[in-house]
Amino acid sequence: MSEQRKNAPGRVIVTGASSGIGAATVRLFCERGWDVLGVARRADRLSQLARETGADVFAADLTREDDVSALAEYVRSNGGAQVLVNNAGGAFGLDSVENGSIEDWRRMFEINVLGTKRVISALLPILRRSTPAGSSASIVGVTSIAGHVAYEGGGGYNAAKFAERAMLEVLRLELSGEPIRVIEVAPGMVHTEEFSLVRFGGDRERADAVYSEVPEPLTAGDIAEAIVHAVELPAHVNIDSLIVKPVAQAAPSKLARGPLAMKK
Repeated sequence: MSEQRKNAPGRVIVTGASSGIGAATVRLFCERGWDVLGVARRADRLSQLARETGADVFAADLTREDDVSALAEYVRSNGGAQVLVNNAGGAFGLDSVENGSIEDWRRMFEINVLGTKRVISALLPILRRSTPAGSSASIVGVTSIAGHVAYEGGGGYNAAKFAERAMLEVLRLELSGEPIRVIEVAPGMVHTEEFSLVRFGGDRERADAVYSEVPEPLTAGDIAEAIVHAVELPAHVNIDSLIVKPVAQAAPSKLARGPLAMKK
């Protein structure tokens, strides 16, 4: 174990760590001196992230019970953890409720809702055992503004993110009396390399159009800053829910395109 890890403020697990918000969050926690375990399906991406940051990594598909069990055993046998960042998720399609693909809806519920539930169930007992007295454990859920405000074409993603948000709210109630913080970070428009590309099945032109002329959409680093800030607050302080949007986005379906300017 490196000297940095010996003196780290704690150990944090970040899911969905192979790209976007997850990778940015791993990088920032490492910069702040945390002992970080990045989790994702793509082992090649994780290996690159480990080389760049010094983070520990573990390849797992969170839609598979066996993979989550293996992750829990790995965490248990390597000193536990005090923080869990549930970032793995995704959107598929932008169709109406009437015409939306059942398979797309199933995939969104599987990773955003059931995947998050699996990881919490597997790792919460470990967080309890490995958090020092006088401190607090933290469970962060990276949801979306889509879990707060419905929009046309968002049916499946809205439903999945509303469900994930509700699960976190119930968990916070169930953990009342324990020193465990449940934090929701809900991003608005974030320009990452993959989110819209995945949503539109690899259609680069359609994905790029989402951000066309939008002045300064959020970056993955912006959301990483919010996550790390919430975790590093004093142990008695909990940010229940934090919605983070670019100034150009008043609501999911109301975007300013073109330069922002004061009215004369």
